[in-house]
Amino acid sequence: MSWIETIEYSNATGKLKKLYDRVKGPDNNVDNVMMIHSLRPHSMEGHMTLYKNVLHHTGNTIPKWFLETLGVWVSSLNDCHYCVDHHFSGLKRLIGDESKSNAIKAAIDARNFTAAPLDDKQLTALEYARQLTQNPGALREDSVMSMRNAGYTDGEILEINQVSAYFNYANRTVLGLGCVIEGDILGLSPNKSDDPNDWGHT
Repeated sequence: MSWIETIEYSNATGKLKKLYDRVKGPDNNVDNVMMIHSLRPHSMEGHMTLYKNVLHHTGNTIPKWFLETLGVWVSSLNDCHYCVDHHFSGLKRLIGDESKSNAIKAAIDARNFTAAPLDDKQLTALEYARQLTQNPGALREDSVMSMRNAGYTDGEILEINQVSAYFNYANRTVLGLGCVIEGDILGLSPNKSDDPNDWGHT
């Protein structure tokens, strides 16, 4: 499932087994993006802590489906099909509108996000995520001002920044180590947002 050795759930012991038990889904399934950290459990713990708090926390005020949209957009820009497949499944479940979900995905696949059925405020966030992903050194304060002028609070701008930055990290972990989708259950996520310590995937 990757270009480096990994330890399956059935062979895990000690700290790794405890972490697997925290992140696993049905039938003891552990997503390959987590299993890829198995030789260094502390980095899995760091990854999962960041993921849970950035994307699945009650302190966020931007709807989770749109945070997932940002993740799919960033992952598509990075050609990370693993993360696109996983998070589009989550996005589709959260929106509960197949035709809107598919229209968003079609616009993302075409790299023409302005064609997505989203409002101008959301399109402004997607443009910021594009800049942060493709040319972060060119960002200037006016990029943040654009989001503020579109109606985002500074706390929400931080959410957009952190989700976009997280997916760039996750994409590079997946692509840099050859992580594949085989064996994963698409669309699972740590949905108990009110408990930051509950990492279980459902």
